[in-house]
Amino acid sequence: MIAYLVVREGNKWRDVYRLTPGHVMTIGRAPTNRIVVHDEVCSRYHCEVFQNGTTWKIRDLQSRNGTLLGGEPVEGEAELKPGEVIEIGTCELAFTYDLSQAFPRTMGETPANEIDAGAQTLDVLEMVPPSTEPTILHREAENPFVDGRRAESMGRDRTSRELAQLYRLALDMGGANNSKQLADAVLKGLGSGTSADIGALLLLPNPVESGEDPGELTLVAYRSSGERPYQKVSEYLSTTVLKSREAILARDVADDSLLVNRDSLGEIHAKSVICAPIRLGKKIYGLIHLYSTNPEIKLEHDDLVYTLAVADQCAGALDNLLRQEKLADGLAKVRNENLKLREQLGIESELVGTSVLMQQLKDKIARIAPTDATVLIRGESGVGKELVARAIHFTSRRRNGSFVCMNCAALTESLLESELFGHEKGSFTGATSRKIGKFEQAHKGTIFLDEVGEMGPGIQAKFLRVLEGHPFERVGGNTPIQVDVRVVAATNRDLERAVEGGNFRKDLYFRLHVVEIVVDPLRDRLEDAEVLAKHFLQGFAAKTGRNVRDFTPAALEKLIAYNWPGNVRELQNTVERAVILCTGEMVGASDIQVSGLGGSEDQRLAAAHPAGGFGDITLEALEQQHILAVLDRASWNKSHAAQILGIERSTRSWQNSRFFC
Repeated sequence: MIAYLVVREGNKWRDVYRLTPGHVMTIGRAPTNRIVVHDEVCSRYHCEVFQNGTTWKIRDLQSRNGTLLGGEPVEGEAELKPGEVIEIGTCELAFTYDLSQAFPRTMGETPANEIDAGAQTLDVLEMVPPSTEPTILHREAENPFVDGRRAESMGRDRTSRELAQLYRLALDMGGANNSKQLADAVLKGLGSGTSADIGALLLLPNPVESGEDPGELTLVAYRSSGERPYQKVSEYLSTTVLKSREAILARDVADDSLLVNRDSLGEIHAKSVICAPIRLGKKIYGLIHLYSTNPEIKLEHDDLVYTLAVADQCAGALDNLLRQEKLADGLAKVRNENLKLREQLGIESELVGTSVLMQQLKDKIARIAPTDATVLIRGESGVGKELVARAIHFTSRRRNGSFVCMNCAALTESLLESELFGHEKGSFTGATSRKIGKFEQAHKGTIFLDEVGEMGPGIQAKFLRVLEGHPFERVGGNTPIQVDVRVVAATNRDLERAVEGGNFRKDLYFRLHVVEIVVDPLRDRLEDAEVLAKHFLQGFAAKTGRNVRDFTPAALEKLIAYNWPGNVRELQNTVERAVILCTGEMVGASDIQVSGLGGSEDQRLAAAHPAGGFGDITLEALEQQHILAVLDRASWNKSHAAQILGIERSTRSWQNSRFFC
C-alpha cells in the first residue's frame, strides 16, 4: 500500500507527499529537508519518517520543542497508524493510505469539500534521495538580495505573461457555441500555458453539489502534442478530486497505478499529473486532466496555479453555455408545442357537416378569410361561433399570428378594460406589475370577442377608437400603443334592439357590422347531427381510451329526432356522456340521455322516465312520478324544475304534490 503524508496548516491543505519505501522523509525548518516547515517552533532538523519492515515510523531528532503524535510527545521512535496526525507547532501532517481520509472531520472543523478550492492544492511528491552537493540554486539562495531581485523579476514576467494568456483564453471561451468548442479552447490555452503534453476535459452528465452522486465522467475533448494517445484519468484520482473538490498535482508517478491509468500495453507513460475540478460556487461540472510524459519536463506548482485559474474561467463559461442550451431547448420545446397546438386548433376549427347550410357557411368563410375585414358572427348559444372565428383565422394570412379569445360578458367593465388594453403597475389596487392586454397579445393576429353585445357604455368608446385604427393606452399609462389586429366579434343578442334602446353605440354597431355571418341552429340542419355525432364519438373514444366504435341505428334515430335546443354544444356533451356510460362497442339508444328541454312531448317524457313504462297507474300518480323525476334531474331546484315542466311555481298540482316539501 502507498502511504502519504498530508500537510495542513490551519484548516487548509498545503501539500501531499508520497512516502517511498527505502527513503527517509526528513522534516524541519532547514531548506535541505524533504518537507520544509516555516515555523519558529520547528527545529532545523526536527524529525524524520522512515519504513521499518512493513510499518512506517517517526523518529524525533532531539528537537527543541518536541514532536506530537496524536497529541502525545514522541519519545525516540513511534509507529504511524492511518489517520494519526503529527503536530509540529501550527503545522499538522496526517499519515494515511487514502487521500480522501487524510483528515477525518472533527467537531467544529470545516470539511474539506467546503474549503475554498482556490486556496487548496494537493501536491503529491515522490521523495528523492538528497544530493550530496547543494545545487547552484541552493548556493544562489544564500544571497537573499540577488535571489529576491531575480525572483521578483521572474515572477513579474511570468505573471504578466499568464495574465495575457488568460485574457486571450477568456475571449476564446466566450466565443464558444458549445461544450466541444469550449473544451478545445481550454486545452489549447493549457497547452501553451503549462508543461503538459497531453490534456483532456471531462464533464459530468449534470452539475452536482457536495454529497450528490456525480455519475460517470464523459470525455469531451483531448489534445496531445505528440503521438501518444490520451489515457483516461484514473478512477481513484478522479473520485478523490470530485469528493474533495480540490486540485491535485502529482509528480514522479510512473509507478503509482492509483494516480494514473495503464495503456493497452500495461505501461504507464505519465511522469507528472494535474487533475483540477471545474466548479462554480457549490456546483462541480467536471475535471481538467493534464499530464506530462517527458521525465525531463515535469508539471510544477505554477502549472497547477495556472490550471486552477483556467478551470475557474471554464466553469463560468460552461455555466453560461448550459444556460443557453437550456434556454434553447426550452424555446425549441415551446415552438414544437406551439406548432402542435396550432395543428390541434386547426383540426378543432374544422367545421363538420355536409348540409347545404353548412356548405354555404364554409363558402362564405372562404371568401371572407383572406381579407382583414371586421366580422360579426351571430347565432344562438352553442352553435359554434368560436369555431367559425377559428376557421376564419386559420384560413387567413394571419394564421401564423396569435388567436386570442375574450369573453366580454365574463368581467366587469373596469376589469374588461384592463384585460383588453392592459394596465401599468400601480394603476389601481392589485396592479402589482405591468399587464399586457389582449389587443397587444393579438398583434399581427386575430382577436375574437365573444358576447360583444354585453360591453358597457364606457369601454365601447375606447373599443371603437381601436377598431378605427387609433392607438390606445394601457390603464394608468400615457404611452400610445399601435397594434395590427383583426377583430372578429360574436353575439347572440339582438344588437339592433340594443341600439334602439340606447344600450349599444350606433357607431360601434356599424363599425362591427362590416361582414356578418349567421350560424344556423342545429335543428335547421339535422342532417348534420349524425356526422357531428360520429365525429365527436371518435374524438372522445380516442381521448378516454374506450373501445367504442359507432352508434346503433336506434341511437342515431334518437339523435336525429331530437331538436337540440342547446345546439352543437349539447350534442357534443350528449355524445361524451354516452361514450363514458356505454358498456359495449356500440352506443345504444339507452345510452343517449337527452335533456327535457327539447324534442317532442313523448321524448321529454321518455327523458324523464328513461327506464320506466306506462303501468296501470292513475294520472295523478304518473304526474307525481314525472314531477319527482324532473326535480331529481334539476337537483331539487324548484324554480328550474317549474321552468322545465312549463308551469308556475305556485301551480295547484305542484303545491299539492307530496314531493314539494
